[in-house]
Amino acid sequence: MNLAKPSGLFECFQQDGFFDEMIGLNGEPRSFCRQLFETLNAMSPDDFRARCELADLTLMNQGITFTVYGHEAGIEKPFPVDLVPRVIPASEWTQLEKGLTQRVQALNLFLHDVYHEGKILTDGVIPRELVVNAPNYRREFVGANPPGGIYIHICGTDLIRDGDGTYRVLEDNCRTPSGVSYMLENRIILMRVFPSLFRENSVRPIDDYTSILLANLRSIKPSRVETPTVVVLTPGVYNSAYFEHCFLAQQMGVELVEGRDLFVEDNYVFMKTTSGPKRVDVIYRRVDDDFLDPLVFRQESALGVPGLVNAYRAGNVSIANGIGTGVADDKVIYSYVPDMIKYYLDEDAIIPSVETYLPWREDHKQHVLTNLDKLVVKATNESGGYGMLIGPQATRTEIEEFRDKILADPRGYIAQPLISLSRSPCFVEDHFEGRHVDLRPYILCGLDGVKIVPGGLTRVAMRKGSYVVNSSQGGGSKDTWVLGSSPMVQEQRMGDMVQRQVLDA
Repeated sequence: MNLAKPSGLFECFQQDGFFDEMIGLNGEPRSFCRQLFETLNAMSPDDFRARCELADLTLMNQGITFTVYGHEAGIEKPFPVDLVPRVIPASEWTQLEKGLTQRVQALNLFLHDVYHEGKILTDGVIPRELVVNAPNYRREFVGANPPGGIYIHICGTDLIRDGDGTYRVLEDNCRTPSGVSYMLENRIILMRVFPSLFRENSVRPIDDYTSILLANLRSIKPSRVETPTVVVLTPGVYNSAYFEHCFLAQQMGVELVEGRDLFVEDNYVFMKTTSGPKRVDVIYRRVDDDFLDPLVFRQESALGVPGLVNAYRAGNVSIANGIGTGVADDKVIYSYVPDMIKYYLDEDAIIPSVETYLPWREDHKQHVLTNLDKLVVKATNESGGYGMLIGPQATRTEIEEFRDKILADPRGYIAQPLISLSRSPCFVEDHFEGRHVDLRPYILCGLDGVKIVPGGLTRVAMRKGSYVVNSSQGGGSKDTWVLGSSPMVQEQRMGDMVQRQVLDA
């Protein structure tokens, strides 16, 4: 078969030594991307740019934005979307599903253990002080029993691919993982501006995410409740992910509430409505532990509900994700997840982690301090690309600042080698260039097991040479395709989803 030569939008494409998701080392498209490559490469820059403009207009009209913190505090920006999808073949996805399921099962077992018997600590697999002194370990939750023993109901585990194309886990997000609305919206937008791509390629659908999420939330209802009332608890309009909170509540057909909309009476949670108080049975919270209940955590919090923790411990309301899950995504604890998998499941980790150095260990500290210019240093409980040093791209002043921080708080940081993140083609001005990407699949845990929608949020470092994919640091996203289903079935299902969204607007 004669392959389309890169004389169109791919003409200037260069790999620069990085593993590329679409293009092989020989400069030709990977076999599972061939049809997509040929379609995109045959387009003119003006045609592709027109579709980008249509996508941007859609984003603005639907208010798909995020809030920038820091020096641009309060600035809302449309979420950048690149229209070249990232493609994952079925065989790769099958293996990822197994590895992600294995990982979230071990993390849930770990959380149950450390809030009950603590066997993994007694057996010395993980040092006790690392857990009980972790900022997100909640002593108030010791002995509490969430429905079905599930602590992590929604997990966003960040995956990367290294220079050899090997998938690795970068971190777990077990508290209030965000971004799933962008995953769903990316698919809708691509369906609108590139419908032909879904007629030509077999892409598995993702539109049942919110129905699975709602079913899982209903399944963890308190006992003796027949038809549970589910709500989404948001910090409010000034939260960076407020669009997502609104989106998920709308798609699930449940109420979006703030702390001031709820109250606790006799250890039951009620929602204020125009027809009087209504009991709430399940809360999908997007509020961190610290702000959930001012009677237990931060007294000054106006975001939470006084008495909520007692209602939770009494079994009268279920909360997803459970209180105290943050200890499982502490970046120091991350380094022990392969040990957890071995300890609880007697299996080797299917998806390897990134090599990690822990400055709190004396045998690691000197190596980290000596090689700061070669390592990536991360604060153990920061997110969004904050509290991070990329040594090879840092100034001498930045390196010395982090040296002082590590010396002052060794437990508060980890260090990892700079991984040559895989890249994916992105549209830049009038051609395609490679940009670094990661992948955040969304793992749903319910009483009937673990379910993972095929794909996830591919985040993109839109700036050339950047390794930081977070939207708050200038990153964007792509639609993520997992191959396998019938093209026409996919188009029909996503068409129905677009129609429902229009009717709900």
